[in-house]
Amino acid sequence: MNITPTEAEENLAAIQTTMRKFRHSVASGGSYITLIVTGVVWLIGFLSTQFTPGISAYVWTAGSILGTILGIILGFRMGKRVRSPATAPMVKRIALFWLLLIFFAIAAIAIARPADGKQATILIVLFLMLGQSAMGLLFSFSSVWWVLPITALALIGYFLFPGIFYLWMGVLGGGGMIAIGLYIHSRW
Repeated sequence: MNITPTEAEENLAAIQTTMRKFRHSVASGGSYITLIVTGVVWLIGFLSTQFTPGISAYVWTAGSILGTILGIILGFRMGKRVRSPATAPMVKRIALFWLLLIFFAIAAIAIARPADGKQATILIVLFLMLGQSAMGLLFSFSSVWWVLPITALALIGYFLFPGIFYLWMGVLGGGGMIAIGLYIHSRW
C-alpha cells in the first residue's frame, strides 16, 4: 500500500486534531480537579507525616476519604459536559490500567518488604510516575516532560535528605500535582 505525501499529511493532521480534542476533553472533564484534590491530600498527608507522625494515619485516612469523595463528585459533575460514547471505552481502559498498576505495586511492595515507610513511599511514587509516563506517552509527549524531573527529585530527597523526606514529598508530590492540575486547566 502506497501513501502519497499529501495523504500522510492529512492523516497526521487528523491524528493531531483528535489528540487536541482529547486533551481539551480531559481538561474540560475534570481531570485537573482530581490532580488538584489529590495534590492537596498529598501535601497535607505528607506534612502531617513529617511533623505530626502520631496522628498522620488519621490525617491520611480522613484526607483520602474526603479527597476521593470530592474528586468523584466534582469529576462527574464536570465530566457530564464532555462525555461522549467514543470516550467511554478509553476511560474504561485507563481505569483498568491504573487498577492493574495498583495491583502490581502492592504485589511488588509485598515482595520487597520495605524496611520503613520511606521505602514504601518511594516505591509507590516510582509506580505512580511509571503510570503517568505511560498515560503521557499514550496521549501526548508534552505531558511526560515533568515525570523524570519529579522522579529524580523524589530519589534525591530519598537518598540525600531522609530527615525531611516527607516534607520534600509533600511539597514535591502534592505541590507538583496541584501545579500540573492548574497547568492542564489553564493551558490545555
